[in-house]
Amino acid sequence: MSSFIIEGGQALDGTVTPGGNKNAALKLLPACLLTDQPVVLHNIPAINDVLTMRRILGNLGVEIQDLGGGSLRVQAKEVRQHAVERDLAVQIRASIVLAGPMLARLGHLELPPPGGDVIGRRRVDTHILSLEALGADVEMEGGTFQFSTKGLRGADILLDEASVTATENAVMAAVRAKGTTILRNSASEPHVQELCHFLNSLGARISGVGSNVLTIEGVDRLGGGEFTIGPDYIEVGSFVGAAAITGGNVRIRNATPQYLDMIQQVYNRLGVYWEVDGQDVVVPPGQPLRVTPDIDGHIPEIKAQPWPAFPSDLLSIALVIATQSQGTVLFHEWMYENRFFFVDKLVYMGAHVVLCDPHRCLVQGPSQLNGERDRIASPDIRAGMALVLAALCARGETIIHNIGQIDRGYENLEQKLRSLGANIRREEV
Repeated sequence: MSSFIIEGGQALDGTVTPGGNKNAALKLLPACLLTDQPVVLHNIPAINDVLTMRRILGNLGVEIQDLGGGSLRVQAKEVRQHAVERDLAVQIRASIVLAGPMLARLGHLELPPPGGDVIGRRRVDTHILSLEALGADVEMEGGTFQFSTKGLRGADILLDEASVTATENAVMAAVRAKGTTILRNSASEPHVQELCHFLNSLGARISGVGSNVLTIEGVDRLGGGEFTIGPDYIEVGSFVGAAAITGGNVRIRNATPQYLDMIQQVYNRLGVYWEVDGQDVVVPPGQPLRVTPDIDGHIPEIKAQPWPAFPSDLLSIALVIATQSQGTVLFHEWMYENRFFFVDKLVYMGAHVVLCDPHRCLVQGPSQLNGERDRIASPDIRAGMALVLAALCARGETIIHNIGQIDRGYENLEQKLRSLGANIRREEV
């Protein structure tokens, strides 16, 4: 068990480069099952969830060579196994996206229910309905999903929700299906777009990328290729928040500001501003940190919505920013009922937060946060990073336990923060 020990009160200063997009890496790796040719992927983040996915693929017979510097050579020349080990499947949510490529490649997959962050009910119905529409049979036997098909075929599919992973599963199955698939109400997050661009680079025929209607012309085979994953915009948003609430002056290199428009709008409402310099984002010191009320003077609401709206994964970060902003704001997470089940830890530290119900909480700021040594533990990736932000701006020392959760999604976090002047160290217990 590892912990972070953080002495708060240091203004961050310097330059940082975010790691590769976690959610893209976790889909591009299983997408390599769709071809027997070698694929080289660059900017793969060295995080625990990626390591778990690599182990799963290795057990299925995929050869993965680490080329160094975040580059991997992946070749699924022979897929010798069709069952995923339960102890690996339950570690990551992304294990569910093996269904699409494995149905296309082998026609069968045995998959225990996926795991991942415990942030509420995360249904798989949309995955099953879309794959069944493409010609798959899905049964549950002994607590394990049995996916099988006698042949995938294109279909006109309306997803019952704009699920990111269900969109990705359907796309990966459809690229090798017979005929044309039209996928309506599809998700369009940056990592969904990257998956589609990657598959097209291998010979897939996907149009409408970036919209909520994707058209996929099935192909008989995919070739090899080389692809570079973009930066993780959730990590960018995390560093912007850390810089702002510590009064720092931070440049975030290669931040792809074209994906940050709605994040910028929401952060602006909390009094956080940044400048764009090419592909860099620069967070200057002296942030106003003041909540902008609605035009009629009512308390504003920050609500997670499907892309291109504000992402759910940054709600926890925005909530901590709000504890340091003058004013009151309501946070609404309609998707996951456990997303806010870390605010008690912020209250221990002195935050003025009221959990209205599992989906909503009210934050009044600014509040002086104080270090806490005994009662702070990371329940999931994003809440863990939010607690790191709270500790960075708190007075005194904070110990954050169970940081293995943070390691699942953030690469070399303490090294990056130390390079910006943060007083943080890792302790193994």
